[in-house]
Amino acid sequence: MRKETGFTYIGLLILIAILGIIAAASVQVGSIFQRRIAEETLLDIGAEYQRALLSYANATTNGQRSTPQNLNDLIKDPRYPKVIRHLRRIYNDPLTGKNNWGVIRAKDQNGFNGIIGIYSLSDQTPIKIGNFPQTFTHFTNKSSYQEWIFYHPALQPHARQNRSEFLPNQSSK
Repeated sequence: MRKETGFTYIGLLILIAILGIIAAASVQVGSIFQRRIAEETLLDIGAEYQRALLSYANATTNGQRSTPQNLNDLIKDPRYPKVIRHLRRIYNDPLTGKNNWGVIRAKDQNGFNGIIGIYSLSDQTPIKIGNFPQTFTHFTNKSSYQEWIFYHPALQPHARQNRSEFLPNQSSK
């Protein structure tokens, strides 16, 4: 009888070890799954910003700036007395959890320096490296989320020196 008790005890220890390994693997898989969801959310939010930048440019009349000075200009366009919204709100970056974004600035056709693109401030390596929608094929094989630049389609960013960070309630630069 005592030998059977010993085998039961060893069997129980093996079962606990196996459950521990399964639990650790589940946490890791859950973390990867959560990052994949955050990546998809980032792509959706980035597309919203791209549409807002395009809407801002399309609402431009002669002599006005065609790029916003800051992201708040997309929420309420300061060029017009009537409220015009190109974006409903400043979204949180799903990877950092903050509503801070990196911004790409360039001069528009009227010589105004404004925002032409945004990017996540997360320096993590993306899980998704291929099979992007047509709009985001330039994200293929990027090594950081900071390289996923969501920009006004007509003003593709090419100069890294024009990067800065948007902070909520930031005054115009």
